[in-house]
This record gives sequence, structure tokens and C-alpha cells, in this order.
Amino acid sequence: MTAIAIPTTVSSGRRKLINVRQRSLLVAKLRTIWILSVFVLVACCALLRIAYLGMTGASAASGDLSDLLVPDRGEIVDRNGVPLAREFRAYSLWFNPAAMTEGSALIHTPEEVADGLQRIFPDLDRGEAIARLSSGQAGYIRKSILPEDANKVHALGEPALEFPLEATRYYPQGSMAAHVLGYVDSYGKGKVGMEEAFNDQLVSPGGRASPAVLSIDFRVQSALEDELGRAMAESHAKGAGGVILDVDTGEVLALASLPSFDPNRVKPTDMVVPEAQARMGEVPSGFNRVTNQVYELGSTFKPLAVASAIDAGVITDLGQRWSARPLHVGRFTIKDSHDMGSSLNVPETLIHSSNVVTAQIADELGGARLKNTMAALGMNERPYIELPARGFPIWPTGEWPRLRTMTVSYGHGIAVTPLHLASAYAAMVNGGIWRPATLEKLDPSQVPAGRRVFKASTSARMRQLLRMIVEYGTGRKADAPGFRIGGKTGSAEKPGVGGYRRHSLISTFAAVFPMDKPRYVVIAMMDEPQGTPATSFQRTAAWNAAPAVGRIVPRVGPLLGIMPDETRDIDITDLKPLIPNEVAKARAAAE
Repeated sequence: MTAIAIPTTVSSGRRKLINVRQRSLLVAKLRTIWILSVFVLVACCALLRIAYLGMTGASAASGDLSDLLVPDRGEIVDRNGVPLAREFRAYSLWFNPAAMTEGSALIHTPEEVADGLQRIFPDLDRGEAIARLSSGQAGYIRKSILPEDANKVHALGEPALEFPLEATRYYPQGSMAAHVLGYVDSYGKGKVGMEEAFNDQLVSPGGRASPAVLSIDFRVQSALEDELGRAMAESHAKGAGGVILDVDTGEVLALASLPSFDPNRVKPTDMVVPEAQARMGEVPSGFNRVTNQVYELGSTFKPLAVASAIDAGVITDLGQRWSARPLHVGRFTIKDSHDMGSSLNVPETLIHSSNVVTAQIADELGGARLKNTMAALGMNERPYIELPARGFPIWPTGEWPRLRTMTVSYGHGIAVTPLHLASAYAAMVNGGIWRPATLEKLDPSQVPAGRRVFKASTSARMRQLLRMIVEYGTGRKADAPGFRIGGKTGSAEKPGVGGYRRHSLISTFAAVFPMDKPRYVVIAMMDEPQGTPATSFQRTAAWNAAPAVGRIVPRVGPLLGIMPDETRDIDITDLKPLIPNEVAKARAAAE
């Protein structure tokens, strides 16, 4: 066996190479561990800093990260989570005379600076800007400006023009639902609307903002405002109002008052009108016609009076007839807008909207019982809603005399808000239960029990009668195929100095759909509509408010899960024999 000898020099070289490689690997490992340790340390410091900022709640002025991540004021969202009001940080344009050196003035004249600002902001009021710059008093020239515009202002070279970064309330839907939302003033306080009502919730003491979820559906709100605006323009009305209410929960799906205002840019005239205009009866665009203004809503009260009489047993036979001739009560005469024949039964009374017969029904019912019904419907107190602006009704106190009882039955001598009317109609058709209106989205467990006003049988009968008004009566222009709308028109003269103003009407249509299973009340009101070619030169609700509802319902119905179905309707076959003339006319028109 032959032995192979390995040179000592070769063996030693290999050992040295192995040692070098081991040392290199060890150094690489140590470097990796050191780098990872540095990264871990930096990450821990960052996390500790964020936690510290969260616990200390540093102010916005300090520019800390937590204040940039967490808004001071919570969002307001609609029932589906769509933002209606949110906060972000933006630059403002602030005039600060203290920034100038002592004894110096603006580098340019106030007029030159104002001209430069107007080139950057074309809608800037030049006169107001000159007044501010000449006054020597600090104040805002403009809020919420873009960074690029701030750079342009900086280029004007005026040290007194500063750009503080501030929390700004932004309303992404513009003027939509402005009367529901309100606005936030320069001190961060909510004004009007839900901004004021939910101010404490939106800004908690600990500085952590909570969102507010409204019952409003912005899609339904948009459709309501659009159609009210169209009706207002077609009838040359000075204003309009409307509300869509869930009959079973009291949730408000939409509430609109026109003209509106932009909460992103609130002007003094949005909230208060000049004295000269106020004397002429003008109201500011920020005034809520639906919850704050009370009106005599006319014939929309007739179904409520009839329901009260049915409930009390005064009406037991809908075929009973009353004289339709002018009714003399003391020195007053109650009459209808036109001759309706010698006598009318209950369906004919509502279909043709007879003051005379409704007054006689109320007379038999009596003032005490009618007053109790109206009080149970909340007509003697401010409307139940979270908004701060809520009008108090004009409510006759004491015992109602005979004439007062008669006039209230057809909507005169009592003034309420359109929201009062919406809640009353909801109770009339939902089985007889009155519930307060709300702008908060409710869970099923939160729906209030309410109070019973009408018997379920009375409610069922009123659903039939309201449907007949739209099929055969003054509400025909509100009918929308497949949506089974029921409702009542109301046109009332506005009171003025020395009596009622014959040429100033409040025209209202109170509707419910679908009548075979009521889900929503829709109120549309026109303030002083005029007769125009678009309304066949008529001013009454049948020609302006009712057609508006006829357009609103097909737009909002599918959004609310109610699709048109012409194979369904409420059964009124037992009442048709009581209105043979109207049925015959409808059949002839269809042919």
C-alpha cells in the first residue's frame, strides 16, 4: 500500500482560505444584524411618537401628525354613507397689518392689491377687499384657497397677506340639503341645521370626532330638489318646499326648501334679508319653509277631518249626502270654488274638494273632537325634528266655536308647517299610529312605538279615499302609472294686512305611495305660484304641486325599492258605485 504525502504548505494555505471566508461571513452577519437593529429602533421610535401624539391630542396649530390624520369635526353622512359634510385643511387668505414694519403701509395701494386679487379670484368683491385693506384691521379676505392660488397671491409681494393652514368644513354636494345640514361659522361652531343640532356629537370634549349618520338619502334629496325647482320655475313661484317621510318610522328621506344657499360660502343675506325686502314679505334663502314657517294648508286638511268623523262614528255610511249649497253661519258664508251640484257624499266631497260639505261634517263632529284629533297629530306644538328652526303653529286655544271648527276642517284658521302635515298623513295611512319625524337613521329597534290616533279600519278606508282623489278628482295630474299614488290638493290664500290676499296662494299636494301598502308620504308646496302657460294659467295645487309629485314619485320610487307595477292597486270597487259620474268620465277619457 502506497502512502500519498500532502505537502505541508498546501494544507496550510487551504486552512488560511477557510479562515478568511469564515471571518467574512461573520462580518456580513454582524452588519446585517446591526442594520436590522437600526431599522427596528427607528420603527419603535416612530410608533412611540404616534402613540404620544394620540394621547396628548396636540393642537392643529402645532402641525403634529395626529392632527393631520384625525379631523377636529366629524363627518355628516347620508343613510348610505355618502359624505354630506367633511373637514379638511386648506389655506385661507388673511390680512395681517401687524406683519408690516412699524410706520409703513402696504407696498401697493389698496386698489392695486384688490385688482391683483381679483385677477386671481374673479368672483372677489373688489369693494369689500378695498375696505378690508384700507381699514388696517386684521381679518379674512377669503377662506379655502388652493395652494396654487396662494402662490399667486404670494407673488404680489405684500407681506400683510398671509396664508394660515386651517381646518375647513366642506360640503361636497354644494347647496343640496343645505337647510338640513346648516353650516359651520369661522369659530368652528355649527349654525342652523344638523351642524348645530349635532355640534356636541361632531366635536367631543376629548378632541375625537364622531360621525353623524342622517336618515337623508342624497339621491332622493337630489330628485326632490330638482323637481321642486322645476315646478317653482314653471309657476314663477317665489319659493317651494317639500319633504319625503317614511310612514312607518318617521325617518325623513328628503327635506328641501327653495331657494337654497351654499353652505360652503354663506353670505349675510342668506340668513337675514335687508329691511326693505323684509317689509315686502321676502324671506332669506336660509329660512326653512318646511320646518320653520307655518301656513294655512287649505284642503289638505279635509281628509284629516273626514278621518276624525269616521273614527268617531259620525260617518257610518259613505253614501250619505249633504247639501252642497252655500252655507250661512252667522254673518259668514262658506262656499265652494264652483258649483258642485245640489248634494255630495263623502267620496264626492273629497274628489271635488268641497268646503261646504266638509264644514257640515265637522259641525256634526264638533269642535272638541276635531281639536283632540288635531292635538293628537301634534298640530298644537312645534314639529318633532332635530333641526333648531321649528315653527310654532297658529293654534286656536280654548273651546272651538262652531265657525272655527268648520274652517279648521278645510285648512283655514289653523297654520302649521308642511312637516306637521307629513306626519299627520303618515298616521292617517299607516294604520293610525302617529310617530315623530326624525333626521337620524334608525335601526328597527329604535323606531318609537308612537301613539294611536285613528283606528286601523279608519286608516284602511282613508287609503281608498285618497287613491280615488288621484284617480278621479283634483289630484289626477299627480298620478304616475304603476305607483298607486293617493293624495289631496290644497290651495289657500295667504293672510295679509286687512284680510286674505286673493292673489297670493300657498299651493300644496300631500301624497302617499303606494296606496295598497303605504311606505312614503310626499309633500310638495309652492309659495305664491302664478298662472303661466306651463300651468295652463292656473295657480292652484292641481296645476303645479300635484304635477311635481307626479314626477317626483317615479324618480324616487325605484331608489327606495318600489318599482312600478300596473297589475297592482288598492281595491276601491266597493266605493265606485258612489261616484258613477266620475267613473264614467274616466272610462270615456281612457277610450
